[in-house]
This record gives sequence, C-alpha cells and structure tokens, in this order.
Amino acid sequence: MAAFEGDLRGARILVTGHSGFTGGWASLWLSRIGAEVHGLSLPPETTPSLFAAAGVEAACASSTFADIREAEAVRAVFARVRPDLVLHLAAQPLVRRSYRLPIETYAANLMGTVHVLEAARHQAQVKGAVCITTDKVYANRESDYAYHEGDRLGGHDPYSASKACAEIAIESYRSSLPSWGQAMLIASARGGNIIGGGDWSEDRLVPDFARAAAKNEALVIRNPKAVRPWQHVLCLCHGYLTLLAEITRGNPAVSDAWNFGPDRADCVSVEEMLKRMAQHWSSLQVEVVPSIQHEAKLLMLDSAKARSQIGWQPAWTLQETLAATAGWYRGYCEDPASARAITIGQTDAYRARIAAPVEATGAAHA
Repeated sequence: MAAFEGDLRGARILVTGHSGFTGGWASLWLSRIGAEVHGLSLPPETTPSLFAAAGVEAACASSTFADIREAEAVRAVFARVRPDLVLHLAAQPLVRRSYRLPIETYAANLMGTVHVLEAARHQAQVKGAVCITTDKVYANRESDYAYHEGDRLGGHDPYSASKACAEIAIESYRSSLPSWGQAMLIASARGGNIIGGGDWSEDRLVPDFARAAAKNEALVIRNPKAVRPWQHVLCLCHGYLTLLAEITRGNPAVSDAWNFGPDRADCVSVEEMLKRMAQHWSSLQVEVVPSIQHEAKLLMLDSAKARSQIGWQPAWTLQETLAATAGWYRGYCEDPASARAITIGQTDAYRARIAAPVEATGAAHA
C-alpha cells in the first residue's frame, strides 16, 4: 500500500460525480483502501455505464442521486454524511455539449462548485476538498507550450470558460476562509485528457473508437491533428487521492492549484492515437468530418509542481494506458459481467506499481 493510501484508510469521503467515469474509478479505488465512500451525483446518463457494470454503488456506504445545481439538496447530503474530505468531480464535462447547453454547463460547473464548497464550509469536521477542473482552464496560445499553474486562465468554449470561472470561485473561497474564521484546505486539480475502460460518453475519441470497433463501423473524427495530454484515468485518480492525503496531513501548501499531466512524449495527436490504438485493438476505417465549433488544437500541461512537491507522477505510459484500455473494452464485450473484476484488477495493478515502482515494461493490464 502506498503511503498516501494509508492516510485515507477509514476517512469518510464524499465523492460528487460518483456515477460518472472518473468518479466510478475513484470510488472503487477508495473502497479498496478502506475509506468510507459516500456518493452524490445524478444518475448515470449512459447505458451501459461504469457505475452499473463495475458495481460502483456497492462500494459506497451511501449513494445519493441529487443535482449539485440545487444548493439545498447538496447541503442536505453534507448534513447527513458529515464527510471528513470531499472529492468534487460532478460536472458537465463535454465541450461540444457545452455549446448546445451553455446555461446548464455554467450552472453545473460554476455554481455546482460553489454549492459544494459552501456546504463544506458549514460542516466543521470537513478538513478539506479537492475540486476537479480541467486542463482547458488556460487561455490557450495554440503553441508548443506546456501550461503551468500560474498561467492566465481563459476559455473559448462554454465548458472551458465555466471551469476557469470555477477556478476563480475556488480561489475566492481559499482567500475568504480566514475572514470566516475557518481553516479548511481547498485544492483544485487540472487533469489532462482522461481515457480508460468504462467511458461511454458522447464525442470522446476512445468511447467512439470502442463503439465503432464493436459494430465494425467507420470511426468519425473531427480534428486528426489535435494534440492532447492523454493519460489513464487511474493516473488522475492517483493525483486526486494524493491531494486528499496531503489534506489529511494538514499540509497548507496543498491549498492551491495543481496540474496533472503526462510526460511530453505522451502528448500526441488524434491520428497518432488512432495508430497506437489499432496496435492494441483493431484497425478501423476513419472518416474526418470537421466541426464548425471551436476546439483547442494543441494542449499540454507542465506538472513539475506535482512531481516535485507531492511526489506524484503517472505510473503508466501511454502504451500501457492503451493496452489496459483496450483490454477493458475487449473483456467487457466478451463478458459484460467481468467489468467489475477487470476494473478492480487494473486498479490493483496500478496500485502495485506505485507501491513498488519498477521500470515500465509496457505490459498490458487486462
């Protein structure tokens, strides 16, 4: 067991967005190390879902379906659960949907975050919260530059802008706590493009690839040259849980913004991703249908701060990430009932790597 996992054993942790992709993986990991997990989210919106397939609800001490846009509902869950820590993942996470539903996006991503922080500060036992935003909070220069935490915030599309707004609200809460006579620690985490098994979201490369491969259909993509900081969902969960552990230790430096991104070599284009996925999955016919909606063409993160100050670094390379992801979907397609065992198996394989780091071998974890 890694040291940070021991710090979280026995902690009562409220995970917002536990019915989602990242929330499901995080909740299962926390349950594996003996944390008391409580979930707050909307019901899963896709069928199938990781929540159902991997039995996420069974790993939770309580599971509440409520909307973070409703302040009273959020406060009621906090009052009942009385968490020690909060992992805030609930959001409207899709860029193209944010163009269709900008009001819903701002309400969930900005005001939802405010509702969670407001509820947390009124619970004296809450030691702190880790709020997840995105790598897209930066004013994008569209250049070969890795953004660091001090760079200017921005956001062209409603999703990115709503998350940048959330970062400003988070910083305001940090600054306002002394005026309220409170000492809660609040970290924000800006993660790169997350991939892994069990994601069935719309307009995401890996779920679209998995759906096309399962049906032997052509894969439609929008921006083959777009470069992203791809990494496995467990790499991000690793970072988020590390921040939670720092909060339990009372480390005041954790109350800040943190980037979690892969090595530069693992920031590759969509077309390169497709080539690499074909090595682990199958080759697909690809159709390029450009979108009129703006999306960033080049995006990378500088994660030196997390590496040097809290000892985080992704334990899986992109090659291992793709092998694990393809293995998850293949296993699910062959036997949907195996999803929980595959998810737990991959989580434990990642945990073993960080507990006893070894030189990456490139072996797949299926």
